[in-house]
Amino acid sequence: MTLSDPRFLCLHQWLQQELAADFSIELISGDASFRRYFRVVTAKNTLIAVDSPPELVPIKPFVDMDLAFADAGLSVPAIIATDEAQGLMLLEDLGDTQLGMLLTRDNAADWYQQALDLLPAVYRVTEAGAKALPDYDAAFVQRELDIFNEWLLQAHLQLDHVPHELLQSCFDLLITSAMEQPQGGMHRDYHSRNLMVKDNQLMVIDFQDAVCGPISYDPVSLLRDCYVRWDDELVSELRQYYFSLLRQQGMLEAEVSEQQFSRWFDLMGLQRHIKAAGIFARLHHRDGKSGYLKDIPLTLTYIVDIARRYPELQELGDWVEAVVVAELDKKGQL
Repeated sequence: MTLSDPRFLCLHQWLQQELAADFSIELISGDASFRRYFRVVTAKNTLIAVDSPPELVPIKPFVDMDLAFADAGLSVPAIIATDEAQGLMLLEDLGDTQLGMLLTRDNAADWYQQALDLLPAVYRVTEAGAKALPDYDAAFVQRELDIFNEWLLQAHLQLDHVPHELLQSCFDLLITSAMEQPQGGMHRDYHSRNLMVKDNQLMVIDFQDAVCGPISYDPVSLLRDCYVRWDDELVSELRQYYFSLLRQQGMLEAEVSEQQFSRWFDLMGLQRHIKAAGIFARLHHRDGKSGYLKDIPLTLTYIVDIARRYPELQELGDWVEAVVVAELDKKGQL
């Protein structure tokens, strides 16, 4: 943040106009996109300023989803001011405590149940800004899965021989499973880093990419987190809790068995981890964000373990372990 940073100068000038008071400003962080977050300190309070280049990450989807989620009774950051043309926002300061910072094996069940309790409200939000949310359809899922091949297998590992027929056969299975599920509002990145804890209450953030999609996506995103892995016993217990919650709220047809939901959950998680492994490689090669490379091994561990639970996917798990994991090991990235 210097005089040669035109975006920061633009933000600073805008804040002077909006606040009409003395303030200090410090960078908190960027995220996996092109947004930057700053803490603004005034004599009265602290706020969060967001710099989101409009040609890269327009703010309207965030604003629309924030209002839609608030209307649904979800706790989200209050919007203080916006400038859509410049890609600037001033938001309520939720503090620095992500849910992931508080979790231990002893308290995880309680916190995760609270997080799961919010998802029926998310699922019922199917439009924002008077428009229907985009559909997470088969083509959308395929595009996400293709990131794995393009960025992890090709750009990062530069594999000479990729079993494209095997991969596509498995991808088709994952797509079919996703499309046969009940479809509703989906946060699409619901995990312990995107839930803030303020005054012992969960606050939802980073929801601007919400879509309409499979009912198992958000719970598996939460419980099979790309950044932390919990034991199978806890995950199973919490998956059963969510299945019961859906039944109680009439959000699953009676003929959907717990076994069916468990399969949806597993295969949806597998799709997400395949996509995430590719995205972490893309963040390194395209965006210069190398810190995400360390998160690839966990996503691959999930892929291997979950794929091997299903005979029709076992060959995928075997190949990922024998080739992809081995190549990462050669690069010293395990």
